[in-house]
Amino acid sequence: MARTKQLTARDIMTAGAQCVGEDQTLLDAAKMMRDLDVGALPICGNDNRLKGLVTDRDIVVECVARGKDCASVTAGSLGGQLHWIDADSAATEALELMERHQIKRLPVIDVKKGHRLCGMITEANLAKNLSDEQIAEFAARVYAVH
Repeated sequence: MARTKQLTARDIMTAGAQCVGEDQTLLDAAKMMRDLDVGALPICGNDNRLKGLVTDRDIVVECVARGKDCASVTAGSLGGQLHWIDADSAATEALELMERHQIKRLPVIDVKKGHRLCGMITEANLAKNLSDEQIAEFAARVYAVH
């Protein structure tokens, strides 16, 4: 009997994620988000490695609402806790990681190619590739009120 191939993180991710540099400003990040029509950007260091993730909400809550100048605060200062998945990991592992940490976006790293960012997994990627039951469980865990 033929076995069906298990989906990997690479299979469901959106490829070609663009980074904001850790030394670039939050104003730069906000403009990139606008131009790319995304709500989050990976933060990459000068070594081209993933350093964090900044969201539009991070910019509003941690910069604008605190009266800070978005043109002087660096993206690297908002990196926060970093979660990622290897591109060759099972898609279900990505789902479990996102549920466990209650995150809606997950950077995908190609460990075999120098530990480089190769894409992002978002809620939309999950919705397109996983079962209704898996999506319902994800929503219940990620959006649960604590």
